[in-house]
Amino acid sequence: MPRVKRGVAARSRHRRTVRLARGYRGRRGSVYRVAMQALTKARQYAYSDRRLRKRYFRALWIMHIGIAAREAGTNYSAIMGRMARERHGMCRRTIAVITSQDGIAASSRAMMLQSDG
Repeated sequence: MPRVKRGVAARSRHRRTVRLARGYRGRRGSVYRVAMQALTKARQYAYSDRRLRKRYFRALWIMHIGIAAREAGTNYSAIMGRMARERHGMCRRTIAVITSQDGIAASSRAMMLQSDG
């Protein structure tokens, strides 16, 4: 059985790892052992931040809805309570997009929701 040397495979694996870490500061972008650690940590941050991004955007949508509600003379909780009672299918994201694109129509809708209740 012939002897198998694995230098080519290891070299390509190392090169791929260093290529992924290109642009990192210092040895993190050029040395395999350090680049491997940096990539592992970067992947951990990417995983957790994908979940954090959902929280941040929900908070942003709530702020936008609250601002539009105050402009319409009501508050966020009154609008959302009304929407929950009437079982509207609109999510916070949709409401926030409507308020950011067309504040007048959104505020008139908020006034309508407020006056009905």
